[in-house]
Amino acid sequence: MYNSYHEIYFRMVSYLLVMNPLESNLPELLEFAESLADAAEVPILSYFRSQLNIEYKSDLSPVTVADQDAEYAMREIIQTRFPNHGIIGEEYGNLNSSSPWNWVLDPIDGTGAFITGNPLFGTLIGLMHQEEPIIGVINAPLTGERWSAAKGFECRYQYRKNPKTVCKTSKKTDLSKTFLYSTHPSMFDESQTSRLCQIQTKVKNHRFGGDCYLYGMLASGWIDLVIEANMKLFDVMALIPVIQCSGGEISDWDGNQIRSGWDGTVLASSSQKLHQEALKMLQAK
Repeated sequence: MYNSYHEIYFRMVSYLLVMNPLESNLPELLEFAESLADAAEVPILSYFRSQLNIEYKSDLSPVTVADQDAEYAMREIIQTRFPNHGIIGEEYGNLNSSSPWNWVLDPIDGTGAFITGNPLFGTLIGLMHQEEPIIGVINAPLTGERWSAAKGFECRYQYRKNPKTVCKTSKKTDLSKTFLYSTHPSMFDESQTSRLCQIQTKVKNHRFGGDCYLYGMLASGWIDLVIEANMKLFDVMALIPVIQCSGGEISDWDGNQIRSGWDGTVLASSSQKLHQEALKMLQAK
């Protein structure tokens, strides 16, 4: 009897030792990420459609006090709760980014939409562990929508505080039946535009506009493809878990994983087959 219990005990200990502690913490980390989205909403909603002083960065992208206040609020909460974690933010740069844990923040993805009163913008909150994106939240404050995902778990969609529902992509596989979106034609250089045009002639419809909201639409099965370029780390890290956990695929235009230092291209698809078909078109010379 002793040997039997002894064996069970050591099996349990062995299981706990080999179990990935990251997996057990993911729901808690996702809940924390959503609390960051709640905090960022406060200044964003207070400034929306108000008279704001608009400044322009060196890359000519706009920035407002709403962007700055929203990111500042999130950074303060992170530094209080996880002082050893790094932060990579659009407005205030990097803090302790050599940490194995890095929060990647874009307080207003779609500032151009925000400053013109367009509600299709969002807050992006991602968490990387040793360069791998494991948590992603897309929060659309004005539409009251939120997509949240943690690696290994199903993506969830919430509308105006209603119960969360599971997100699933459309799973379309036929390029000729797909709805393709991109944020703006100006994000593509001449060579990229030429490659994009090859796909435009094959899909059912290609429309522009939406920023991060496009990826929520893809995760919910409302559209099928998103193709973009000239993206930054804070534009995309939060999107990766959302797309993957809803059953989609996301990579650069060469099919590589998106990590720090990649070329800025993004292809997100509703299914693996559709992704491969789109990659072939983008890689064709």
